[in-house]
Parts: sequence; C-alpha cells; structure tokens
Amino acid sequence: MTVTIDPATVAQRFREEIRAQLQAAREPLHLVGILAGDHAPSLTYALYAQRACSELGIGFELRRYPRLGAENAIRSANADAEVHGIIVYYPIFGTEQDVYLRELVDPGKDIEGLHSKWARHLYENRRFVDADKTRKAILPCTPLAIVKLVEAAGFFHKTGRPLEGRTVTVFNRSEVVGRPLASMLAHDGANVYSFDVDGPLHFQPPPQHEPDAAHSLAETEITRAEALAASDIVITGVPSKSFELVRAAELRPGALCINFSTYKNFSDDVVSEGKAACFIPRVGPMTVLMVIRNALRLQQQNAG
Repeated sequence: MTVTIDPATVAQRFREEIRAQLQAAREPLHLVGILAGDHAPSLTYALYAQRACSELGIGFELRRYPRLGAENAIRSANADAEVHGIIVYYPIFGTEQDVYLRELVDPGKDIEGLHSKWARHLYENRRFVDADKTRKAILPCTPLAIVKLVEAAGFFHKTGRPLEGRTVTVFNRSEVVGRPLASMLAHDGANVYSFDVDGPLHFQPPPQHEPDAAHSLAETEITRAEALAASDIVITGVPSKSFELVRAAELRPGALCINFSTYKNFSDDVVSEGKAACFIPRVGPMTVLMVIRNALRLQQQNAG
C-alpha cells in the first residue's frame, strides 16, 4: 500500500518551531513579496505565503508592479532597513533578465536562497559562512523543503550521511530547484541522476572520508528506465503537461515519489498499484515554511 503524505501535516512541526523562534526574536519579522507580471502560479504562491505569515503574526507586504518595475522595487526593498527578507516571484521576464534580478537582491535579505553567494556555498558544500561555524549558509527554499520531506518520509539514515547509498532520480535541472536539489542530495551521500531536455548527468557524492568536499559531476549514458528502476527516490518537477508520466511499472518497489511542480508527473497507478512506499503530490506548504525559516536565520545573523 502506498502512503500519500500531506506536506501541510509535515509543515506543522516546522510551524511550531518557527512560532517559538518568533517569540524569542528581538524585533518583529517583516517580509516583502515582489510580484511583477501576471503569472498565475506566482500569485497563488504569493497569497499562500501571505496567509502563512498572517497565521504566524509575521508582517508580510505584497507589492505588485508591472514587470519593468521589478528592478526598482528590489532596490527599494534592499535599502529599507525595516525589511528583513525579500521574496521575488519568478518568472518575471522568463529570460536571462530574471537571473540579473536574482543577483540584484541583497544576499542578506535573500530568504529564497537564490543569490549566487548562496549558490557558491551550496555547490562547494560550504555549510557555514564563518570560520567558527556559527552562522549557517542559506539554502534555496524549495530544494530544502524537498529534502525535509524526504526525511519526514523515513528515507534518512539515523547515522552517518543521511542518504548514504541511496539512488535518486530528479526530473528537472533548473538553477532554482533541480540543480541545487541534486547537489544537496549528493552532499548527503546519494547518487543522483539528473534529467532534463539536455540529457542526464550524474551527481556523485564526495568520498566518505571527505564529507566536507563537494560532489563531483559526470556525464552519463544511463537511460530513464535504468535510472528509475535503480532509484530509491524519484522527484519530478516538469514545466508542462506534455512530459511523459512516471508509471508504477518503471519504479523500484518501495520507492519514494515526490512531485513539486504545478503539473502532476506521476500516473495514478503509482498510488493505486501500491508499488511506491510513499507519494508526496506537492511541496508548497513546506516551501513557504522554509522561506520563513531562512528569514529568521538571516534576521538573527544580521542582528548579531
């Protein structure tokens, strides 16, 4: 029997931890969301974040602009000392201009963890920003949410690296989710096969005797079928309905299946046939909590 896990239930534990941290904070947390354009999923995500912040007593201001107003909006939020964290809802232009906007956000207010400063820490497996290891680096919120859900599903080892010996397939290699996710999973000990339209890549974990080293990346000729058959965990985030669904017959028995995009990429038989151990159909409630968690961490670090 396949267990379907509701991410909102998992998020409740983090919500209580965050509530306790908010009560202990020196000053109220104030976040700004910048919504530029008319991308419907972005509005949905923004409203969900607004509701989550309201439930926790966090100040959240959603600022809406035409897309040409996004740059000045980011600069204004950067300069506002009363703003502790910034969320920019992408895509805005859907081009390299979005990369420029991500770089424009002050890393000290980048609660989504998308700035290249945080990407360098992630890809180089540098988990702290100071030599004394007292200040943790910020991780991108959706990949972090997925890793926390993998743990909640019971797929972490209790000793050693949490994903040592696991094989994972990820269908998505975007710079926002898929690539950082593959890197995080590899640093936790997993062998990760990453698929996108340009073909597969193999994210190999660092050697066990060098846990602080970065993962290595290799070309691979593994097929979709071979990767799925070998994988303990399958994670998908496809950009349209046209992508081939992952079917129960392709899975390794007892696999964990996670879908993080708007478009469902698993066939119904993944649950109905009971071949998968767990299915997580979405990650949104956890993503929002990871954004708030990052905001609290940056607020504390900036204050200290």
